[in-house]
Amino acid sequence: MRIVPIFATILSLNGLPKRLQAVIYCLAGIVIGLAFFVARISNAASYLSDKPQSCINCHVMTDVYVSWQRGSHGQVAVCNDCHVPHLNSISKLAYKAYDGLKHSYVFTFRKEPQVIELSQLAKPVIQDNCINCHTQTFTLCKLPNSANRKCWDCHNNIHGSVHGLSASPEELRPKLPQAGLDIQMKGVD
Repeated sequence: MRIVPIFATILSLNGLPKRLQAVIYCLAGIVIGLAFFVARISNAASYLSDKPQSCINCHVMTDVYVSWQRGSHGQVAVCNDCHVPHLNSISKLAYKAYDGLKHSYVFTFRKEPQVIELSQLAKPVIQDNCINCHTQTFTLCKLPNSANRKCWDCHNNIHGSVHGLSASPEELRPKLPQAGLDIQMKGVD
């Protein structure tokens, strides 16, 4: 059985009236066009990298970015070193995809909290990454009930002080990446 002929038959929409075929093709074109537009507007390709600058594509992350940049990990780790699992490439990409879709939903529909907190899914990932990087320190730091404690229970200065979405002074915030199509930005300064 060949996949290509089956796929070609499905795409040709054989058996449907010509008018319905035209409507389906138009709708498919609109959906594909909107998908490309959203991918461009959201700077989606940047999320395939490990660059911390991709985290500030959403304006609500600028204070978290600034606090990371000036915090204890700003010179030694990037966001994905702490916030993404490192078991294998598939788990890393799957987690980034899931988390990215969740963030897209939250930020698009303005459901972001005033103070950004770790999700239940993120906590074990970050805890494992803390232990992986700080194994020697962790073996020295065995405390009673340490199995129930998280590293950030004591080390809450990883990002510095993060109080809310607008905690850092304006002059410390990085310039946001350009959003939108270049043609939309003409005349905007």
